[in-house]
Amino acid sequence: MSRKVVRTSKFRHVFGQAVKADQCYDDIRISQMTWDSNFCSVNPKFVAMIVDASGGGAFMVLPLSKTGRIDMSYPTVCGHTGPVLDIEFCPHNDNIIASGSEDCSVMIWEIPEGGLTSPLTDPVVKLEGHSKRVGILSWHPTAHNVLLSLLMSTTCPCSAARRARRGWGTCPRGAWRSTNVKSPGNGISQWF
Repeated sequence: MSRKVVRTSKFRHVFGQAVKADQCYDDIRISQMTWDSNFCSVNPKFVAMIVDASGGGAFMVLPLSKTGRIDMSYPTVCGHTGPVLDIEFCPHNDNIIASGSEDCSVMIWEIPEGGLTSPLTDPVVKLEGHSKRVGILSWHPTAHNVLLSLLMSTTCPCSAARRARRGWGTCPRGAWRSTNVKSPGNGISQWF
């Protein structure tokens, strides 16, 4: 009677191949902030990464076609006075990105068609109204120009259970409006 110790798999002889250096991003100073964020966002045109910056928060937006070694002087998007905690591209417009920061603000940015050629310091709109740092951003997947921003309370032992939400109706540019919603105890986000 024979026993199989190792389960047979049809993938046991499959090995991955490392990506070449010219197809990777190199020399990017990713932020050292500890936060529940991906520190990056990608869409069909650009990849954005939160980077270390002195004197406030910044993130870098690179065209997907630009790979390899990234120069230290590559232009960044910098307008926050505190570290950037989350960034999110708009699912309906590839050139629009939102950023949330420790300075209690959300900024909406418009990236030029070819990418950044100089540092971007002036947002399209600055949304203020949170009393604490903005930790999570999410665009509505089907409704155009609706952004949800969340702040996390660090005073509660269970920070995930205590959230305050702010929904931003972001269309048209001249008529930005907000709705403040107190979260239920279960911490589940709901679109309104």
